[in-house]
Amino acid sequence: MAVAATDVRADFPVLSREINGHPLVYLDSAATAQKPRQVIETMERFYSHSYGTVHRGVYELGREATEQFEGARERIAGFVNWDPDCSIFTRNATESINLVAYAWGRDNVGPGDEVLVTEMEHHSNLVPWQLLCQDTGATLRYLSVGDSGELSLDELDSVLGEGRVKLVAVAHVSNVLGTINPVEEIARRARAAGAVTVIDGAQAVPQMPVDLAAIDADFYAWTGHKALGPTTGLLHGRRALLQDMRPFLGGGHMISRVERDRSSWNELPWKYEAGTNAIAEAIGLGAAIDYLAGIGMERVREHERDLATYALERLPEVEGITLYGPESIEHRGGVVPFTIEGLHPHDIAELADREAVCIRAGHHCAQPLMRCLGVGATARASFHVYNVREDVDRLVHALGQAREVFEL
Repeated sequence: MAVAATDVRADFPVLSREINGHPLVYLDSAATAQKPRQVIETMERFYSHSYGTVHRGVYELGREATEQFEGARERIAGFVNWDPDCSIFTRNATESINLVAYAWGRDNVGPGDEVLVTEMEHHSNLVPWQLLCQDTGATLRYLSVGDSGELSLDELDSVLGEGRVKLVAVAHVSNVLGTINPVEEIARRARAAGAVTVIDGAQAVPQMPVDLAAIDADFYAWTGHKALGPTTGLLHGRRALLQDMRPFLGGGHMISRVERDRSSWNELPWKYEAGTNAIAEAIGLGAAIDYLAGIGMERVREHERDLATYALERLPEVEGITLYGPESIEHRGGVVPFTIEGLHPHDIAELADREAVCIRAGHHCAQPLMRCLGVGATARASFHVYNVREDVDRLVHALGQAREVFEL
């Protein structure tokens, strides 16, 4: 049974707003998700009654803060089936990926090696590897995106078979096409070829069940603000690699002992958490995970599949529209990108906003993919638990109104 979105919409205060006299329709959850009152109230309660720094104070507030902070870490790690000690709080998925690129990459990648990415990657899973290759003399290679919006495992095998790939970086779910990549199989094949895997899970964790033990990648990064939580990120890593890597940032309680000219490092995960943590944000993300777990991620996935299916049925009613991404709903998440002949995506989004329909427009931090698609930008609708089919109807109406404005 899909999520009854009408049962949860009341939990999201922003959805009670009206803009330009119209009830708000929020269809940009792939960029950032709205927050339920349970998350907002958890953070407010912490700030109001238990705020203190973690791991340092012996007074009651410090103990309460530490218990809530580390308790959130344990629940978040359990949510994706990974070891809490190997689950590191970061600012966001971008910082998580950069941590791997600097702390692992610069000691393990060199001239003659290759870093393999895909043409569908978000810039956050491209630019760090470009910098790594520039610094080390390694070569950056791309897996192509087929006409279906999917990757070829045969092409992956061919590249891995050449024996030069040290690292494979791939999105679990494309933020543009919605493509769900077979990351478990990719990680298995990469490991067999002696390559480390980094999975960008920013779009996956918020909208589908994710079992990191089953995926068995070396590193998995995601961000809380897309998963109904505040702005904080996670990096889940393989223990042996995290223990051997040097720290990414220095200072605060990431140390064990500091001498005049050298230091030793704290245990995992604190070795990689320099300075004062984003404490309230971690606690808030714990509340967001509790909220999603209460719904059940199988139900969340079913709900988004239903909305994406409905959108793919209704949007072709708009004259001149082109849809992108896999045809099979089983191979795509809750993201529907499109263009309309004669309308720039930014104009589409601005005119939709007049109807209080919020959609994304632009290159979506994926310019290489835009070039593969042969466009400069797309518009994009994306869904979460608080959306209903009527939101898709409102989008279709707004797109019709946009065509009328331009007399198309």
